[in-house]
Amino acid sequence: MHFLHDISCEHIMDSLADGVFTVDKDWNITFFNRAACAITGVLKDEALGRKCWEVFRSSICDGACALKASLEAGESRANRSLYFVRSDGTRVPISINAAPLRDRRGKIVGGVETFRDLSALRQIQKKLDGLYRVEDIISRSPVFQRTLSILPQIATSGSTVLLLGESGTGKELVARAIHNLSGRNGKPFVAVNCGALPEQLLESELFGHKAGAFTDAKRDKPGRFQAADGGTLFLDEIGDMPLALQVKILRVLQEKVVEPLGAVRGVPVNVRIVAATNKDLEDMVARQEFRGDLYYRLNVVRLVLPPLRERPEDVPLLVQHVVKRQNVLTGKDIQGVTEEVMRLLVRHPFPGNVRELENIIEYAFILCPGGLIKLEHLPDGLCPDTPATPSMALRGTMDEIKRQAAAQALARNNGRVMAACRELEVSKDTLRRLLR
Repeated sequence: MHFLHDISCEHIMDSLADGVFTVDKDWNITFFNRAACAITGVLKDEALGRKCWEVFRSSICDGACALKASLEAGESRANRSLYFVRSDGTRVPISINAAPLRDRRGKIVGGVETFRDLSALRQIQKKLDGLYRVEDIISRSPVFQRTLSILPQIATSGSTVLLLGESGTGKELVARAIHNLSGRNGKPFVAVNCGALPEQLLESELFGHKAGAFTDAKRDKPGRFQAADGGTLFLDEIGDMPLALQVKILRVLQEKVVEPLGAVRGVPVNVRIVAATNKDLEDMVARQEFRGDLYYRLNVVRLVLPPLRERPEDVPLLVQHVVKRQNVLTGKDIQGVTEEVMRLLVRHPFPGNVRELENIIEYAFILCPGGLIKLEHLPDGLCPDTPATPSMALRGTMDEIKRQAAAQALARNNGRVMAACRELEVSKDTLRRLLR
């Protein structure tokens, strides 16, 4: 183990993105690199000299230790997946590789283990699969925590749920968590944006149609209610639903039957409704823009999701989460944001809520080559010394934001395409595509 005392070697170990630690034959930790500190949340001085199971408290420390198996067999053990528990109780998924540590004569004097944090990968996979639970919703806000604490009881109740909150506050995320915590989690979760489709198309999408019901209806098509049978139907932006369709939604809630367009008889369905809106439905009912009977059928369980500006304590957590996810998606190794950037983000009102924060970090990843995200990597108009312009309000699509970044890089480099490409770390074809 003498090589571990070599300063240059320690620097190499500290430059690795994976956590590395070594133990002697008595399982005392003898080396703990910088990434190991970052992943575990344990300082180097706190780890050295302690038993490895005291630091990691992993799911295999009770007898199936990969490092122990490696030392007993005298060979490496690779790609074991497990989790360990941080001091704050957070379970962190990791993959590990273990190997014996030998001296110059080949005698085993301890063991070495490397481990990689899989949290970002797991989150991306959960997003692809739609498997979100309460512990995946990131918040330390007391207001939001109260809502999350009762979410399991609400999920198992089977009652209709109405989610209220501004755009970008995570209403669909909460709806998916309700579904996955309920007894319907083995059945489909189907989401419909009621404000994204014209009335006739929305009616066909929700209730389905029979062949010949209208032009181009060549064959029968089941609607979203039938697709969600046995599961959960998430009606997003329910406040934008036309009044004529609200009557049909009310009948489904009352009679558990849908009538496809052109059908002569109804089709029974067993669907739980979770609805969401960013509008004031009570005010709409008073102005006769939303049916009062439907509102009271939907408003069995009402959850209000607070905007991000009312929970600034969540901003650092969300920044860390989005940075990890973007590192996985882009292949970059960005460590986080500077103190100046964090102060700016905590003070920002975030009219677009969490979605706006995600866009800001994704934009910064385009300009930041590595290390820490700095003020110059943020969109124009966000920094206090940069005047805001309508084009920089981050209300467009991500393609529009990327196009802005490409145009600004080209301007900073006086129109030199290759210089802009080097700054953005993209090819000429990619730069041209972004500008289009």
